[in-house]
Amino acid sequence: CTDDACARETYPRTDPAVIMLVTDDGIGGHGPRCLLGRHHRWNFAMYSTLAGFVEPGESLEQAVAREVMEEAGVPITNIRYHSSQPWPFPSSLMLGYFADALSDDYAKCDDELEDLQWFTRAELADGGAGIAQRPRSDSIARRLIDEWIRQG
Repeated sequence: CTDDACARETYPRTDPAVIMLVTDDGIGGHGPRCLLGRHHRWNFAMYSTLAGFVEPGESLEQAVAREVMEEAGVPITNIRYHSSQPWPFPSSLMLGYFADALSDDYAKCDDELEDLQWFTRAELADGGAGIAQRPRSDSIARRLIDEWIRQG
């Protein structure tokens, strides 16, 4: 409490959300690619990493696997933490991960995403493949994508 007379301590609630870059590492004879989606409310040409909120009783890694399965129908493995950032929803924290796809077959599984596509490093580095807009440069989504491009 900010009132000196009150002196009551409060413990703010934090709602974790996960955001992940899923890569296929050349499954099916393709070069390494990452899976990005386009939300129906976004600019028609913007693709970004998958994301979602952590459910009660779920670990962060379980949330990553569940969200990828719910949004893309892709089983994943080798989930690894990358970084975090505050999220603009009240009391939220975004935790970023990389994960490896066990299959390059995907299916848009919910109404949240309008489209899903695999992209190569070259396509993303050049802004090609019809991507007119990428996530903001100060976003964790962009940091995940840029880090993956640099790894190539």
